[in-house]
Amino acid sequence: MLFCGRYSARWLAPPRRVCPQRWRTAEAGGALSLILLLAAAPLPAQQQQPPPVLRPRPPLSEPAPPPGGGAEGASQDSPPPGDWAPELLDGILNASNPDAQEALYDAAFAAGPDLIPQLQAALKDDRTAEFAAQSLAFLGGEQATKTLEALVSDPRDLDLRRFYLGALGEFPAPEITQLLVRAVEKSDLEPDRTVTEAAVWALTVRSDPALAAQLRQAEAHIQDLVIREAVDNAGEVIEARAKYLASPDGKKAGSSIPEAVRTYFIGALENPVSPAARRTSGSTESPARTEVNRLIFSPDGTRALAHVTFVDPDGTANYDLVLQKQYGDWAVVSVWMGSTTPAPEPVPPLKPATPSKSPARPKAPVRAKPSN
Repeated sequence: MLFCGRYSARWLAPPRRVCPQRWRTAEAGGALSLILLLAAAPLPAQQQQPPPVLRPRPPLSEPAPPPGGGAEGASQDSPPPGDWAPELLDGILNASNPDAQEALYDAAFAAGPDLIPQLQAALKDDRTAEFAAQSLAFLGGEQATKTLEALVSDPRDLDLRRFYLGALGEFPAPEITQLLVRAVEKSDLEPDRTVTEAAVWALTVRSDPALAAQLRQAEAHIQDLVIREAVDNAGEVIEARAKYLASPDGKKAGSSIPEAVRTYFIGALENPVSPAARRTSGSTESPARTEVNRLIFSPDGTRALAHVTFVDPDGTANYDLVLQKQYGDWAVVSVWMGSTTPAPEPVPPLKPATPSKSPARPKAPVRAKPSN
């Protein structure tokens, strides 16, 4: 297989053969040489053009800065100078309107685990450390919990350990449960009561009756009356939920987020109504109820932050509940107590004034004595 002027790769030594195209190439080459010679000949004087004038190129001018200069002249993609990010977060967290703070936590939760590196950096600043720790506890998962675990040995006087303990309710492993129980047992040695309370709240998401019995054993050795009451309530909550889950109604416990929230508070919602309350309200149903005010979902939709209000005759309490979808069902994995408002004291009715038998008559005006 031969080509003009080439050879196929199949032939190592092709026979020499003149291609007809080479003749045409040679003729074309001669004509081309003649044209080049004619082009190189000098033109008549009237047809010669003056040589071009070479002028030096002007130097490149620097772009003029935008009006104002300084920070305004910086690139739009670069942040302004100064430590502005912590100041911005600190301003929102300390705003007079509490909705601003709550919206900031919601936004961090909605951003999801992609925000963890920024939250890790925010932990280093005292102004934003608590916000970062709480947001990491809301996000949950291994990466966030591992970051929170490092706060156990944090040298600052911020007591950020409570966020680590409160986030451990998500992990049902027996060793995690016993870690939380030991934190409760050492409550009298804990200088910050909120750290122990966080461990108690983390245990309230469990539903093991044996854990309730273990908490009551720990309660017998606790001197702090506030912690003792919290531990006693946690035991009742765990036992009531275990009983509910074993009943036919408990099969729908995780069918939806409202049902999962109701299951967490089931011990208070199904509390028997006292005879005095029954005579007052005329109803045998418990006056307690839960209200899911707002839901924020994680990017993958498997985790939710629920702002819940619990209402009963004693008042109202606000909670932040974190729920996780596990095997198709929703379950509460961590609980964070918010503000509480006690119910107003009933005002006794005013007794009507008793009229006197003989109404008082106005005194007669004093008359001046006539002068002599």
